[in-house]
Amino acid sequence: MPMSNEDWETTRAGGVPEGRDAQHRHRAKAGEGASETSQTRNAGVVPESERALAARRQVSLYVVFGVTLMAVLGVSSVTPAFPRVAKELGVPAQRVGMLITVFTLPGIFLTPVFGMLADRAGRKRILLPSLLLFAVAGGACAFARDFNLLLALRFLQGIGAASLGSLNVTLVGDLFSGRERVRAMGYNASVLSIGTASYPAIGGALAALGWYYPFALPFLALPVAALVATRLDAPEPRGGESLERYLKGVWGSLGRRDVIGILASGTLMFVVLYGSYLTYFPFLLARAFNASPGLIGLVMSGMSATTAIMSSLLGRLTRRYQLRLLIAAASAGYGVALLLILAVRNFWVLLLPVALFGAAHGIAIPALQTVLADRAPAEHRGVLMSVNGLALRLGQTLGPVLAGAAFASWGTVGAFLVGVVASGAMLVLVLLTVPSGLQGALRP
Repeated sequence: MPMSNEDWETTRAGGVPEGRDAQHRHRAKAGEGASETSQTRNAGVVPESERALAARRQVSLYVVFGVTLMAVLGVSSVTPAFPRVAKELGVPAQRVGMLITVFTLPGIFLTPVFGMLADRAGRKRILLPSLLLFAVAGGACAFARDFNLLLALRFLQGIGAASLGSLNVTLVGDLFSGRERVRAMGYNASVLSIGTASYPAIGGALAALGWYYPFALPFLALPVAALVATRLDAPEPRGGESLERYLKGVWGSLGRRDVIGILASGTLMFVVLYGSYLTYFPFLLARAFNASPGLIGLVMSGMSATTAIMSSLLGRLTRRYQLRLLIAAASAGYGVALLLILAVRNFWVLLLPVALFGAAHGIAIPALQTVLADRAPAEHRGVLMSVNGLALRLGQTLGPVLAGAAFASWGTVGAFLVGVVASGAMLVLVLLTVPSGLQGALRP
């Protein structure tokens, strides 16, 4: 959801971009009429230069929202069609999950490389070609009628998607600082959740017409690429330090105990989400309740709706609770929700544990991203957030494989218990590695 006018007024007062280029721009603007700026500030009037800068940041944040919507399009829009894909293409149910695995696999190798290039060459130079490849290869999947060809195109689409889920939060970190970064991360996570809420419903409705229609949605990345080229005005890192010094700084940050805990927690979180929930929850709904693809998408959208609400409230929650406590509560919420889903026998009562799952996710995602972005200087933020993206994609890749193996042996219960175990491991990891003093990262 977009920031309110009140939030943007606050942003103009305190949300300062952190890139070196942005600092130079601010110093230059401050040198032009410093006495006049001081007088207007003392009079309670926001200088024109700051209003213009805040307006550009607002537009840039909206462009980032578009990138975020593309970052989650590749999975959540097509999973409601999986039962029909298995039927129409004659593929075993446990193999359909490969459509997620081959899509996320390139990111394991390429995400940190793209993050390093974004730090050294600039964010736009990586983001634009990524969006174009995502659109062309992903949209071509709609014309495939062979499962192996579909897997190949999904692999190419995954190359284009490899940088999207990390550069979007990198840009949020570049644009804002302090508590405004927490709010912006929360709003970005809300937009992400709106996408994951609407895409299953859209994908389910399209799959009712034909299994291949949801695979045409990546063509939407083309207008987003045009907006990135023309309207994105985010500070770029200087990238002038030697490669050796750059790598040394990145390695030092990655070796921190809390950073390791955050990265590993993200991997486990996505094992839960992409293994148990997104891949095999549709099979539970189809087999236990005989739900249609459209109804499957509708129920799964309930999770993302509550995720959007909780993400937008993160700024308020951090005023009362430490991020460590919030992340731990979210970890426990994942496991409880999955167990309740297995226990429920009434179709519509399923909405309650689905909402709980969504609330947990709405807290965990932006909280983990905020803490990591706070610990990354602008010149290293691209690669650190990309390593986080690597950790998430590792979870995306392992989740369907682990849940699929359990599904083949023990059915839906086995697939869901994989998520329960992963959520429990995440809870223990957060309590052992994430320090309690994280609220210090929220000071403006």
